[in-house]
Amino acid sequence: MLAFEHQFATLPEPLWVACQPTPVEAPRLIAFNQPLADALGLGETPDDASLAEWFSGNALPPGAEPKALGYAGHQFGNFVPQLGDGRALLLGEVVDHDGVRRDIQLKGSGRTPFSRGGDGRSPLGPVLREYLVSEAMAAMGVPTTRALAAVASGERVMRQMAEPGAVLTRVAASHVRVGTFQFVAARQDHTALKALADFVIERHYPEAQQAEQPYLALLEAVLQRQAALVAQWMGVGFIHGVMNTDNMSIAGETIDYGPCAFMEQFDPQKVYSSIDQGKRYAFSNQPLIAQWNLARFAECLLPLLEGEQETRVSQLTDILRGFDGVFAAEQQRIHADKLGLDAEADQASQLMAALEAQMQQGRMDMTATFDALTQLARAPGDTSRQALLALSATPEALAPWVDEWQAHQVASQNEQRWQAMRQANPLIIPRNHRVEEAIQAANDGDLAPFYRLLAAVTTPYTATADTRELGQPANEQQQVLRTFCGT
Repeated sequence: MLAFEHQFATLPEPLWVACQPTPVEAPRLIAFNQPLADALGLGETPDDASLAEWFSGNALPPGAEPKALGYAGHQFGNFVPQLGDGRALLLGEVVDHDGVRRDIQLKGSGRTPFSRGGDGRSPLGPVLREYLVSEAMAAMGVPTTRALAAVASGERVMRQMAEPGAVLTRVAASHVRVGTFQFVAARQDHTALKALADFVIERHYPEAQQAEQPYLALLEAVLQRQAALVAQWMGVGFIHGVMNTDNMSIAGETIDYGPCAFMEQFDPQKVYSSIDQGKRYAFSNQPLIAQWNLARFAECLLPLLEGEQETRVSQLTDILRGFDGVFAAEQQRIHADKLGLDAEADQASQLMAALEAQMQQGRMDMTATFDALTQLARAPGDTSRQALLALSATPEALAPWVDEWQAHQVASQNEQRWQAMRQANPLIIPRNHRVEEAIQAANDGDLAPFYRLLAAVTTPYTATADTRELGQPANEQQQVLRTFCGT
């Protein structure tokens, strides 16, 4: 059994509201993450029918005390003082086998006091998308929430049309967001604000307790994790799609997989989200937006600091200015790994910038390019060289870059460097058209494509027939140009 605890419930009640899930008609387990369950200490696994009852909300696991969490947020730059869990419930926390406290949450479990007229449900498609993408991100080593279970509800959910419904069980380091701080700061509830900050420090950043000014240390620690996280996103071509402040985890994990997507043909201004009309959250804008979100977090912390107003603002601003340096250092490391260079190689940034220009000019697929580059590093020769050049619409322009890169790269001469290169360059990502195919098949009652794709994207560095087939870029007819949020 999961040993639930409820530390978040020690925080003032404006931050949470006790709420029961709404039962579903005919729960049926469609996916269960057994390795994650084992790590969480589930012990003997109940049968599928019992798991379906638990993770649909029809019969809660022993010890669960469901709560909807309150938060605010800047949505596309516009502040909304109250958002909150409109279709999600925190069941509680468990301490995993590594001693890490993890939240267990139901998504799509019915209306809450924060639903704002919504139905509190989720269609099957967004549940499967989050399951696929979050588990793929975990397999690629990117900090992320995890998917523990997916349960079909046996009900229809009305969006643009009636769709099958489902409930996702999500596991997170916590569900505290920048928007959680904004929620209490907007109410000028300094008691709740201090309690929340102290809670986050104790749970996620205990080293900040020893600092002269713990809340400044908290901002710096969150900044370092977020800067590194966005660099990791960009290293695999991930576009979050909705980087609102209510979708930025204070723990430094990727959270809220709505209209997210992985970039295929390289374009720094690429946007897939149907709701991002102004390209606010385009691929290359993500570091700037993360820094902007952190500035909103810093504003929340201002009342907790000591000293004159001008001094406090200056201290926070100095920390925020450090974002670029942290991001650049992490990106330099990632670029060196992706190119098979020594970590300290001065050429990494220059070579990467030149390659990105070539990928954009030659309409090259990002994941396929780096996979081909990895294979060329492993086995230098005309065959692998031509395979790389064939990915470009302008191979004659790419060829000189390949020559320059080969003069610097050391992966083929150093097994450790090549392994780092392989781990930085997955063979497969959850390609948008494959995710859509799996969702459409599932909506029609066929889950086999979902299971097949899940198995492939959670072994992203293993060359199998499935990873090679499902990892192929979309052709013109398969292109997915828009992704949609399921709320």
